[in-house]
Amino acid sequence: MDALDLSRLQFAVTTIYHFFFVPLSLGLTILVAIMHTAYARTGKEEYEKMTKFWGKLLLINFAMGVVTGIVMEFQFGMNWSEYSRFMGDIFGAPLAIEALMAFFLESTFLGVWIFGWGKLPKGLHALSMWMVALGTNISALWILIANSFMQQPVGYKLAQYTLPNGEVASRVEMKDFLAIITNPNIFVQYPHVLSGGMVTGAFFVMGISAYHLLHPNQNSAVFKRSFQMASIYGAVGIFIVLVGGHDQAQHMVKVQPMKMAAAEALWDNEDPASMSLFTIGDEKDREDVFAIRLPSMLSILAYNDSTAEVKGINDLQAEYTAQYGEGDYVPPVAISYWSFRIMVGAGFLMLGLLIFALYLNFEGQVERYRRFLKFLLPAMALPYLANASGWVLAEVGRQPWIVFGLQKTADAVSPNVSTATIWFSLIAFTLVYGALAAADVYLLRKYATEEAGDEVIPMPPETTKPLPQGAFSGD
Repeated sequence: MDALDLSRLQFAVTTIYHFFFVPLSLGLTILVAIMHTAYARTGKEEYEKMTKFWGKLLLINFAMGVVTGIVMEFQFGMNWSEYSRFMGDIFGAPLAIEALMAFFLESTFLGVWIFGWGKLPKGLHALSMWMVALGTNISALWILIANSFMQQPVGYKLAQYTLPNGEVASRVEMKDFLAIITNPNIFVQYPHVLSGGMVTGAFFVMGISAYHLLHPNQNSAVFKRSFQMASIYGAVGIFIVLVGGHDQAQHMVKVQPMKMAAAEALWDNEDPASMSLFTIGDEKDREDVFAIRLPSMLSILAYNDSTAEVKGINDLQAEYTAQYGEGDYVPPVAISYWSFRIMVGAGFLMLGLLIFALYLNFEGQVERYRRFLKFLLPAMALPYLANASGWVLAEVGRQPWIVFGLQKTADAVSPNVSTATIWFSLIAFTLVYGALAAADVYLLRKYATEEAGDEVIPMPPETTKPLPQGAFSGD
């Protein structure tokens, strides 16, 4: 493997690992805020136990997300210096705003929430968790604004300058900040990511609640209520996921048609276009070996029109060659194709599970369906599988571009970093991340299997002592 492939592999490892924590933080902060609001409004001990129990698990996940996210940013300078040089003026702005505004907001109010138990009025204390949720989700918004430029560049100009060695180079410079933050891609990407986080949080709570309902204790009512709230929350989330995913697919056809063609293994233009149920293709010769396809369904998916033409890989390759020059503009088809199907398949499986969970809520006897509860334990992995495969499609399906139409990934890698150095950092990151994963699983399992009502939020002891009588009376 050369430096480019190793750099890609290293960034994939660190990004996917980091993104295991992000969706849960996005979704669980909102759900914990809802629970805390219910406690502030009713004063019921049940809601207080729920808030503290799930809040502890949120804290563990949040800490892991922060640690792994910092490493990702260092890689832009280490492995992708040419990308940083070319994109720094655009990419740096939303990341700086994310850190200064969103991260400080969520981390500050998370501290207020942790240490505010028994000290703040209930309503104000609940508001602090809503501020955490707001900061977390604004943080994701700014990061996705940066990523959206890579998917659909807007609001920029190309500038030329001379390097010290006399060569002429180019870089993108910000021309219209408003255009960048209102990138059309963000309006389809952000709702999909946010709702994916809602579903992740819902399945996390449902799965752990299922464990406790399978092992009844004095707090079973707490976990039954948690299950009910999470299933409703998840149902709302999966509805937005499906609608938003459809919108995102249609937007992708407009701005990155090659990605959709690769995701469907569509080699040639079709009018109307069929959707693949199962395809075994020959990427070298760009043809099907075996395929089962549904007539006209891809046209409906892409354009809501059963007679619309969808462009295929071979035709798009010819178009891109004429537009951008000689080169291979076809992404890895097998990875794009199967990541798309893993994401969609996991999504529809979660839809079915959430519909059945809502039915059990209506019936009021969820604890009686032990097989379903047992299945929810491994089903906690479904949203993680869907989230990870979705990002694989988003990034791999854009290749060979790192910034679509402007910079190729091969041109973005650091030119003077040796393969030995990258191998060393890749192995080191993998070992460290493996240790962090073990610690995370241990902590989550430890606290997730505790009974609700155990002290899980650190409450500092009272340090204020009453003044002795007459201290200021002159006696």
